[in-house]
Amino acid sequence: MTSSDGSPVSALAAIAIFVAVFALASLRRAHLGILMFSAASVVGVALADMPLREVVAGFPVGILVLVAGVTYFFGIAHLNGTLDRVMRALLARTGGSSRTLPVVFFGLAALTAAMGSPQAGLVTAPVGMPIARRAGVDSALMAIAINSGISAGAFAPTSLFGLVTTRIARDAGIALSPFTLLAVAVVANAVLLVVALAVFTRASHRTRAATRAAVGFDPIVATPEHNLEAPRHLTAPQVATVACLALLVASVVLGAVLGVEADLGVVALGLGAILMLIDPATGTRAFARIDWSTAFVVGGIVTFVAVLQKLGSVDVLGRAALGIGTPFVAAVGVCMIAALVSAFASTTAVLAALVPLAVPLATSGTVPGWALITALSVSATVVDASPFSNTGATLVASAAEDDRPRLRTLLLRWGLSMVLLGPLVLVPLLVFVGAR
Repeated sequence: MTSSDGSPVSALAAIAIFVAVFALASLRRAHLGILMFSAASVVGVALADMPLREVVAGFPVGILVLVAGVTYFFGIAHLNGTLDRVMRALLARTGGSSRTLPVVFFGLAALTAAMGSPQAGLVTAPVGMPIARRAGVDSALMAIAINSGISAGAFAPTSLFGLVTTRIARDAGIALSPFTLLAVAVVANAVLLVVALAVFTRASHRTRAATRAAVGFDPIVATPEHNLEAPRHLTAPQVATVACLALLVASVVLGAVLGVEADLGVVALGLGAILMLIDPATGTRAFARIDWSTAFVVGGIVTFVAVLQKLGSVDVLGRAALGIGTPFVAAVGVCMIAALVSAFASTTAVLAALVPLAVPLATSGTVPGWALITALSVSATVVDASPFSNTGATLVASAAEDDRPRLRTLLLRWGLSMVLLGPLVLVPLLVFVGAR
């Protein structure tokens, strides 16, 4: 809920401070969440005349539990080898074919990113990029496949981007199904994968021919250390982890079917507690896997946004967006801003900051709210192949040293093209569907 307890000058000053904190955190490479929470406390007390306890009450404890629970559970699944077993089993099913490798790693990245944290999908990069080189697959194609997979899986109801987006939409009174959000993300990124396959397949053929001429065989098949065969038997903790993972997914699906929202953070913590009792050593080590950094980035931004709402700053921005031409043009503009910022900054921070600021436009009735929020969220992730984002930087670092300059240039072009193409395609399409 928004209010207008502050003057227009205070509202604009708070927005300026909000932007300045973003810039300062980027320039100084400081933790954005800590800076945002501290700034929110000062702005709330000084400009919004809020008691400090009211400012602190704006910190989203539910999101903190959510991130901690999900990342703890999947931290155990990673440490006890369950996630690795799933990846190896899926790779073994492909036989290492170079033609299917980008599709396989798209699926692996999506599956891994769906398991709690989008950043978890990055574990496929150090595996996929060297395999692509040995198989003669163009490095840009593999990088885009992995990024697209992460972008798709990150909007699963069990992963951070999906959880944050649907939670903010729900709090704003916008009906957004988590499965609709996931479906749009999967379809959009699958289309990008098809486009990348069409663009880079010819380059892959040239690379593969050059590799074979140099070594005399297809390296992905003949390299002894590239063993795709998975172990035959699961350990007892791995069996328990698979069962708990099935329960976690079932709780999301049953909740959606029955119209009852399960608290995923609490469920994940409960399942993590079970796994900790089964294997206390791994459970203890998994505490280090809890993504406190992301929890406090989201928490700090949401706390500041609550202060902006108190001051009426969100309404000011919403009216300004509605004043930019038609609501449709405003929606495209907001999505482009989200995409551009995300290409050079934390996507989690962008979603936490810009989804709430887009709510006035989404609730105006002129643009379907679910369509705008979905388009904004997906637009903010399809650009993450940019070498200036965490995902893009990891992909470049995972490539061979002599290929990094070329890959960096190609991914920058791809990411910046998505800044324009993502919103220009998604907004009209989703608005059209939502209007029917």
